[in-house]
Amino acid sequence: MLPKTTNGRKSMSIPVKRALALLLLGAALAVPGVAGAVTDGDFEVKTTRSLLNLCTVSADDARYKEALHFCHGFLVGAFHYYLATLAGPNAKPLVCPSDPPPTRNVAIAAFIGWAQAHPQYMNEAPVETEFRFLTETWPCKR
Repeated sequence: MLPKTTNGRKSMSIPVKRALALLLLGAALAVPGVAGAVTDGDFEVKTTRSLLNLCTVSADDARYKEALHFCHGFLVGAFHYYLATLAGPNAKPLVCPSDPPPTRNVAIAAFIGWAQAHPQYMNEAPVETEFRFLTETWPCKR
């Protein structure tokens, strides 16, 4: 879940759960042809496609653990950096998760599904695509 931080804003917890692997594998298998062998280039995450390759890696891939952990680290790290930018008194959030907020696993699975449904962003920077997803999925009321 996304518990409240000391400044009253919500942040993402990072519990590791075995169910995550099954959830992400299921998301990868939901769209035929998405999961494949990860490459060294995928770990450079220059594009959303590279990030999705890591996030939807097959459990049979020799670098399954590394790819999945990299996927989570990238997405959670970018989100935590965003949360740090909200520390100032005049900060205006871009993302307002539901209450109760989604778990990390649910949010990442939703990102995968959303990104797969928006192939026009596959060549864009993955952090741009992540925040496009977040702001569309959990917009803040203005």
